[in-house]
Amino acid sequence: MIRLENLSKIFNEDTPNETLALRYISLDIKEGDFITIIGSNGAGKTTLFNIISGTYPPTEGRVFIDGQDVTRHPEYKRARYIGRIFQDPLLGTASNMTLEDNMMICYKKGFKGLRISLNHKMKEFFREQLDQLDMDLDNRMKDNVVLLSGGQRQALTLLMMAISKPKLILLDEHTAALDPKNAQIVLALTTHFIREYRFTTMMITHNMSQAIKYGTRLLMMDKGEIILDVEGEEKKDLTVDKLVKKFHEIRKRTFETDEVLLSGRT
Repeated sequence: MIRLENLSKIFNEDTPNETLALRYISLDIKEGDFITIIGSNGAGKTTLFNIISGTYPPTEGRVFIDGQDVTRHPEYKRARYIGRIFQDPLLGTASNMTLEDNMMICYKKGFKGLRISLNHKMKEFFREQLDQLDMDLDNRMKDNVVLLSGGQRQALTLLMMAISKPKLILLDEHTAALDPKNAQIVLALTTHFIREYRFTTMMITHNMSQAIKYGTRLLMMDKGEIILDVEGEEKKDLTVDKLVKKFHEIRKRTFETDEVLLSGRT
């Protein structure tokens, strides 16, 4: 479904600040994969997402979606079939629009070329969808989104993403800015929608335990490279300690004691 061929990204090329952020990454992502991605700061995780989503082009390499080379397609074109949720809950919704208007925009995205009006039937559909969130938002469809909490906004963003039916979902530490209770709620909703709609998903997390617990496949990145790719029984058998040991065996150095390791042991 998604194929990445020899992707590299250099920032500030030919300057004293030149940085090689991605190093010849090749990856095949199968339909229905739920991939968690772990790695310390600067490993290249978000850069990888930015290239997949078209935020900026790779320095080298190509991106294919359903066999089509989309490497030079701009971000707005890829947004038709890629859904992305960021760490900041404010980025996924239009603050000064109502819940129902936000949902209408995403629903139209999922049904390209059709003219859809916000009639009584559509409002009832949105109300039923909001009821899944169990946050009493089905009674607040006329409220502007700015009135919602961070957890409510991120849950709404997840729902809007789901009804737009993207081919690929990119979750960029989408629970990191939430308190523990809301983070668990949003993670539970995430797994619910992925199972319900069989979405192909990539999820960046700084939490090793989450990377192991969730998903069908785990990637570990370091210094712009994918150094570990496990799935199936091998992934199920992982623990935080085993993951840290694998890093040491591959890189011949100790895993940095940053929030990745610390949060993985909580």
